[in-house]
Amino acid sequence: MKRILLGTAALIALAAPAFAADMPARTYSKAPAYTAPEPVYNWTGFYIGGNLGGAFAGNNSLESSGGRFMGGVQGGFDYQFAPNWLIGVEAQYDWLSNNNNNGVLFPAGTLVTGNTDQIGSVTGRVGYTWGPGLLYAKGGYAWRDNPNIGVSFAGAPVPFTTDGNHTNGYTVGGGFEYMFAPNWSAKAEYQYYNFGNTTFTSGPAEIIGSRFRNDEHTVKVGINYRFGWGGPVVARY
Repeated sequence: MKRILLGTAALIALAAPAFAADMPARTYSKAPAYTAPEPVYNWTGFYIGGNLGGAFAGNNSLESSGGRFMGGVQGGFDYQFAPNWLIGVEAQYDWLSNNNNNGVLFPAGTLVTGNTDQIGSVTGRVGYTWGPGLLYAKGGYAWRDNPNIGVSFAGAPVPFTTDGNHTNGYTVGGGFEYMFAPNWSAKAEYQYYNFGNTTFTSGPAEIIGSRFRNDEHTVKVGINYRFGWGGPVVARY
């Protein structure tokens, strides 16, 4: 038995080199190049922030058409779906600097002035997002404080009435928002506010029946902190 085992081992030792020579060479395959994970930007969640900009009254308004400084705060909630579409709701409140115009002077000497120093809105919005960018449109309810209309003649106040103070109205607008860091986004936005027309119903004869528009064109930039209800910016593996 020992001789058989030794003989078998010798045969295997002799045959191995020949068998190895007949085997095909092993093919070298290069490992695939590393690809960085594609980022996923999640816009779903609550946010708060602030904004700065300017307000410009429309034609035939008691407000200044030359522009006024504005600044304020905003907050809202967005929901991303389908997967690049977004819907949301936002509340915004801004303070406006003092009106820098001199009012409207009528031919007989009656001066009419107006000033709105606070403005706000509650809007819905819909947008399309691609990665960190978001293009959106918005619209809804608008509010302003008492417009502080005044009528005077030769520097003395004169009693008057109007058809209302028009503190409620509507707003529409749109903008672009960019998520520049996890939980942080910046925006640039245009928003139009309309509160109807104010008509004078009593006072000096020359102003009765006069009608003025109550609208504001605003442009602003802002920054938001997003609480990441669905998670902050993450990576897809």
